Amino acid sequence: WSILVDECAANAAVRIAPDVISCPMGEDEAQSPGLWASIVVKTAGSADILIMAATSTGKDVMGRVAQLFNAPLAQDCTGVQVDSDSVIFRRELYGGKVIAKTKLTAKPTLATFRPRSITPISPSNTLVEATSCPVHNFIPKAKVTLQARFGDERPDVTEASIVVSGGRGLRGPENWHILEDLLDALGPNAALACSRPVSDENWRPHHEHVGQTGRAIAPDLYIAVGISGAIQHVAGIARSKCILAINKDRDAPIFQIADYGIVGDLFEVVPALTAAIREAA
Repeated sequence: WSILVDECAANAAVRIAPDVISCPMGEDEAQSPGLWASIVVKTAGSADILIMAATSTGKDVMGRVAQLFNAPLAQDCTGVQVDSDSVIFRRELYGGKVIAKTKLTAKPTLATFRPRSITPISPSNTLVEATSCPVHNFIPKAKVTLQARFGDERPDVTEASIVVSGGRGLRGPENWHILEDLLDALGPNAALACSRPVSDENWRPHHEHVGQTGRAIAPDLYIAVGISGAIQHVAGIARSKCILAINKDRDAPIFQIADYGIVGDLFEVVPALTAAIREAA
């Protein structure tokens, strides 16, 4: 556990900020959002701006921080700009149809950002400072007794640089090995996703569902296989930097937003694509 904390602190120092405070703690303590919020308030109480990732944990912790500070919070932001002495956050509403600009005047300014919505920079100097965590007399109201990881060791769909997603065009869960083979060829930074009809039919677990009613993602490459491209699905994948669509219906709406499209039978195209990637590797 301590090795994981050290690795995260080092990565944060390189990718986020030149100075990072590391608070080592026991594994049981690390599962308490209330404790995290207390630590944030006590270690960063003089900060003007506090930011976390808009993950399920980040939203939970930052909501508690906002309550402790009695300060407003901008959740699920996708952009930011500085206007004079104010900070304005960009937020997408109604599946990206409306762009809201939120200006918070209270101090500290609290916000969470969607994963991969901001391109990190690399500071010239890095420093990781270890400090003891102010956890004295903290009594959690709830205790996590079990934490399990879904599926294999691949990255979460919101964090992966490559996402391969399947729709009803695969005809059933027994054909998902076609996408898994493609995933293996693409490497460890690729994750598997699906459309809502697929998760509704229980072909794939719900946490893989991307779209307006699922999870919003922003990978470098999104490969849509057998997905027609309903507006609800597009709302969740529109921030992808590059979209490749594979569908036998040349009139499928997914081609309207795709950067590249292949019209053909996915049961022929995907294995051929997998073989080409492996040959080029």
